[in-house]
Amino acid sequence: MRMLIVEDDPLLADGLVRSLSAMGFAVDLATDGAAADHMLLSQGYDLVILDLGLPRLDGLEVLRKLRRRGAGAGTAPVLILTARDGLDDRVKGLDLGADDYMAKPFDLPELEARVRALVRRGKFGASPQLVHGRLRFDTIGRRALIDDQPIDLSARELSVLETMLLNVGRVVSKEHLAEQLSSWGEEPGVNAIEVYMHRLRKKLEPAGVTVRTIRGLGYLVDKPRTS
Repeated sequence: MRMLIVEDDPLLADGLVRSLSAMGFAVDLATDGAAADHMLLSQGYDLVILDLGLPRLDGLEVLRKLRRRGAGAGTAPVLILTARDGLDDRVKGLDLGADDYMAKPFDLPELEARVRALVRRGKFGASPQLVHGRLRFDTIGRRALIDDQPIDLSARELSVLETMLLNVGRVVSKEHLAEQLSSWGEEPGVNAIEVYMHRLRKKLEPAGVTVRTIRGLGYLVDKPRTS
């Protein structure tokens, strides 16, 4: 899953990128409002963490322009994270379409919990679980289990698996998987996808989950058989 952090404080931005990357997100960073608006036009995101007091373009204007785009990219969940904790600013942000609001300073565990809740709500609806036969993916705890026993997966392997389970029955290209893992400005590691997929196949064998290679197109997880 891909997330955009819009924050002009370098120390805070670095801490957020490190923390949320460790949760398994591909994290892009914008340090001013104009850059954020350009990135939101160029890339779809599963979540946006948005400061308000930004150079070049105010955070509320970034949010206003995002929501005006409507269906698709314009519907990404937005968490406002700002030192502006006045009632008027909170009301403006929520009225413009923000999904949540946190004032600085904040506790990192609470931020991480709110991020998980917003992503779950936007991507998975009411259910926090992705189930494929004996395999279960816990989107809150960021872990995969076979018969309720955890599988040892790296953060990137978890992201690849999550993308495949969200697209069961559909072919997923290497390029799309690479985009889900890469941060803004990085060359997508298409060749690395083959390595992650090789590891995943071995770890998913006990659950009877097969990831098929569709030559020239990508990978496919078939829908589970129904009895």
